[in-house]
Amino acid sequence: MNSVELIYDCKNTLGEGITYSSINNNLYWLDINNISKLFRLNLTSNEKEIFELPEIVTATSVKSEDELILASNNGLNLFNISKKKFERVVNIEDQLVSTRSNDGGSDAYGRFWLGTMQNNFDKDGNDIPIKHNIGKLYKVDVDKNISVVEEDLGIPNTFVWSPDNKYFYFTDTLNGTIISYNFELESGEISNKKELANFNRGHPDGSTIDTDGCIWNCRWGGSCIVRFTPTGQVDQIIEMPVQNITNCIFGGKDMKTLFITTASNKGENKNDLDGSLFAINLNYQGLEDNKSKLELS
Repeated sequence: MNSVELIYDCKNTLGEGITYSSINNNLYWLDINNISKLFRLNLTSNEKEIFELPEIVTATSVKSEDELILASNNGLNLFNISKKKFERVVNIEDQLVSTRSNDGGSDAYGRFWLGTMQNNFDKDGNDIPIKHNIGKLYKVDVDKNISVVEEDLGIPNTFVWSPDNKYFYFTDTLNGTIISYNFELESGEISNKKELANFNRGHPDGSTIDTDGCIWNCRWGGSCIVRFTPTGQVDQIIEMPVQNITNCIFGGKDMKTLFITTASNKGENKNDLDGSLFAINLNYQGLEDNKSKLELS
């Protein structure tokens, strides 16, 4: 039985976009709203820092020791941590008030992949029902060339690549199925789209991957994390103490601790731990997220 540990009672409304940097042993994650917040937790010193961001920021990628690439409702942005400076690098759907970014991440070549969706926040940050599949899957090359890879998406999530970089895994949370594509690392092309994995509790949200090539998928509304094998079989289910599990990442010196973000819950299963950051020590080793190689000049 894996023990789930409360790491930080951060009370996120929508904790998301978690990543780990072995450069400085830092965890970074977001609390998504009209004015989003970036959280930094140093796993060595337990030092915590919170940065207020000027827009809806939803996904992260480490660029350097002191820099992150952040995906927002207006595109891709560079955030300098020590200077607390947020600046636009690439405009994506910045003229559309009806959409916002969601999950995203870098591939091993350093490209940034990003999903957009119907904006589900009103001007006061309250939830709007998602009724339109108007999201897109974007690929941003290191030279900032933008291409649309998929359209008509509801809630794009799960941006992970197999350890050998031959497969890209993705989901539209509203469809409920994790998808696999063949992936060409050099060109960044995806092909041979297939349904890979389904599970009957909650909806698929963010994911990470381990050295065995197994996908650890967070289940929104499902109070659990599921480990899927590379063939899509359910290998393990980890029960969580809150309902809305949003994203996870392996981190720590041995890369054997799974860190998990969660979200608030307005339903009957609401509890005091909603929106907290959790950790589980495992016998599996994870893969660190790829770094962004986006050219900034």
